Amino acid sequence: MITILLVDDHSYIRKGVRYLLETLGDIEVVATARNGIEAVAKARLHQPKVVIIDISLPLMNGIEAIRQIRKSCPATRILTLSIHDDPLYVKNAVEAGATGYVLKDGIPDELLEAIRSLDSGKRYFSRKIAPLLGPLYVEEDQDSWAG
Repeated sequence: MITILLVDDHSYIRKGVRYLLETLGDIEVVATARNGIEAVAKARLHQPKVVIIDISLPLMNGIEAIRQIRKSCPATRILTLSIHDDPLYVKNAVEAGATGYVLKDGIPDELLEAIRSLDSGKRYFSRKIAPLLGPLYVEEDQDSWAG
C-alpha cells in the first residue's frame, strides 16, 4: 500500500485528488493538510511513503515545508504538485528535497505515474518540465525522468 499525505491550500484539489487516488485500491491517503505547518506535523505523525505538496501554501511555503519534511522523514518521497512551470521553482523544490515535480494540468495521468515512480525509488518530472531542465538534473537512471 502506498500511503500519501496530500497538501494543498485549495479544498477542491485535496478532495478531487484524494478521491482519484483512493479509487485505485493500492493507494491510501492517510492525511491531508492545507498549509506548510500542518504538512510538516502530519508528515512526522503519519510517516507516509509519499507526500504530494503544492509550492504556494499559506503560513509556511511548500519549499520550506519540503525542507523540513525531508529532515524529519528521510524515507518519505516528496512530489511537488504545482501550477508553476518555471525551472527555478523546480530547482528550488529539488534542492529542498523533492524527488519529483508534476504540473497540476498533468492530473490524473502524470500524477499517478509520478506516485508509482517515486514509490519504486525513482524520480519523476512532468513531461513539460523535463525538457526545460536540460543537464541540470541528469541522473544515470534516465528511466526516472518523464518525457
